[in-house]
Amino acid sequence: MGFDDVALPDVTGLTVGILGGTGPQGRGLAYRLARAGHPVRIGSRSAERAAETAATVNALPGVTGEPVTGAGNAGACEADIVIVAVPWDGHAALLSELAPLLAGRVVVDCVNPLGFDKQGAHPLRVAEGSAAQQAELLLPASRVTAAFHHVSAVTLADAEIDSLDTDVLVLGDDREAAALVQALAGRITGMRGVYAGRLRNAGQVEALTANLIAVNRRYKAHVGIRVTDL
Repeated sequence: MGFDDVALPDVTGLTVGILGGTGPQGRGLAYRLARAGHPVRIGSRSAERAAETAATVNALPGVTGEPVTGAGNAGACEADIVIVAVPWDGHAALLSELAPLLAGRVVVDCVNPLGFDKQGAHPLRVAEGSAAQQAELLLPASRVTAAFHHVSAVTLADAEIDSLDTDVLVLGDDREAAALVQALAGRITGMRGVYAGRLRNAGQVEALTANLIAVNRRYKAHVGIRVTDL
């Protein structure tokens, strides 16, 4: 069975909330999803900062109308799919606070628990096994998935790049939720959402980001990944 033989749901028009949407990764994802026609709600601890970021994204090339709005993090939870793109050190506290608002939602965790020292980036040990597994424990009433770990924030934000020729590894125990996220990734031009297993396998996916950062530093690039023979 090839990639194109797997039927994915139609996610046209679904709203996407982004917790941490004012950061580089969240802002870049907001741009690409808005450019693909999705209404996006950027969340932040500061609603004012979220609104300013939304206005900036709406002014970028390829975005028609004003599909991006800004609000506090609670407002961003009022979406069909909610992406978690916050710094690792605030991950647990924020999800614990928002758990009631995220009940029943498809949640996409793209947080990479990394540390940095003179030798570069390195994965941090997470008691639950990964950021995604921590999210799953903190959000028992949500449909937690993991994705978008390896997409360069710089590439996402570059308006001159029309096609992001990269794959997004999507993990989740809820296969229907994972399929929604795969389809959402596929809405971004050039991108594919590839199912990569259950959340128990998220740790090595998150940790791989440290290797990609090392590649970027060595070759002065903004690399992604592509799954071959698929």
